[in-house]
This record gives sequence, structure tokens and C-alpha cells, in this order.
Amino acid sequence: MSYRSNWLRAAVLGANDGILSVSSLILGVAGSGASRHAVITAGVAALVAGALSMAAGEYVSVSSQRDTENADVSLERRELEQDPAAELHELASIYEQRGLSTGLAAQVAEALTARDPLAAHIRDELGLEDDRRARPLQAAGSSALAFSSGAIMPLLAAVVFGGALRTVATVVVALLALAGLGFVGARIGGANELRASARVIVWGAIAMAVTYGIGAVIGSVV
Repeated sequence: MSYRSNWLRAAVLGANDGILSVSSLILGVAGSGASRHAVITAGVAALVAGALSMAAGEYVSVSSQRDTENADVSLERRELEQDPAAELHELASIYEQRGLSTGLAAQVAEALTARDPLAAHIRDELGLEDDRRARPLQAAGSSALAFSSGAIMPLLAAVVFGGALRTVATVVVALLALAGLGFVGARIGGANELRASARVIVWGAIAMAVTYGIGAVIGSVV
């Protein structure tokens, strides 16, 4: 359950990044007085670049974690080959520390060692559950999808609406989406939903306002 919550929280944060970064960029370009074509092109480029950046960063990060896990497993395999008796004693000690009696801990360790000693040590000594092992490609794909799912909302608003309505629609859609995701993220984490939603709305509005202002200044100068 905690693993699922962590995954959902990461997806919410990725979608938040997509909403805020793409909406801010769209507003910044729109604030400069750029044409509709330029605004839409910038929004699409921001979605693609952001999704690829998230995927690449997550892939590198999780690959490093995977390398560390593989190194730990290789070390454990060598130790089992070199001194299986010591590893059996170590496994029994782990179970004893978890509350089993000395005799029962030894029996459990022997039974699991007879079945698959490496799997027992990976799970109980290293703490590497199979469904929690680092998966770089899966992590990269999930990050790109989460970012894109958030980024597409303000981008669609910019595509559908034109003129002055484009800016208003982008802001409204972005703030509503941020509020909804803030609520979901707080619910997952057990925090106050209204406070979390208000916080993300305020900071999202500030980020978009600042970006729009900078775009307007640059547009008037350049």
C-alpha cells in the first residue's frame, strides 16, 4: 500500500510540473505579444522537451539505483558461495531480531535457505522486494506520461481559445488542474486538502504572473 501511495504521489508531482511549466511558458510567450502560432509552437515544444527531460532524468537516477542494487546482490551471491554457514547464521539472526525465538529463527532460516538462499537474503537482509526493485525504463515512461498528462491541459486551453481569452483560459485551466492535483496529493499523503490546494494555487499563480510579466517586458524591449 505504501509503495502504491509513493507511486501515486510521484505521478501527481509530475503532472503538477507539467501544468505549471507549460502554462507559465505559454503565458510568457503570449505576454511578449507573440502570434498564436508562436504560442502554440512554444507550448508543444515545452511539453515534448519537459517530458523527455523528466524521462531522461528519471532513467539516469533509477539506473544508478539499479546498479547499486545489482552490486549488493552480486556481493551477497559471493558471500553465500564463500561462507554459506555464516550467511545462514546471519539470516537466522535477522529473524531473531524480528521477534522469533532462537530455535524458530534457525528453522525458518534453514527452510528458506534450502529453497532459495539468495532470494531469502535479497528480501530479508537487503530489503529488496521484487515489486520495489528499481526499473529505469518503467520509471522513465511513468515520469514522461505524468508530465505530459499535466502539460496537455493548459496547452489545449491555448489551442482552443484565441485572442485575450487564450491567456485567461490558460490561467483558469492551469489553476483548476493544480488545485485538483493538490487535493489528490494531500489526500494520498494524509494532509489537509484545502490547505494543500490553496498553497499550490497561490504559488502557481505567482509563477505564471511572474513569467507573463517577464514576457511582456521582453516583448516591449525586443
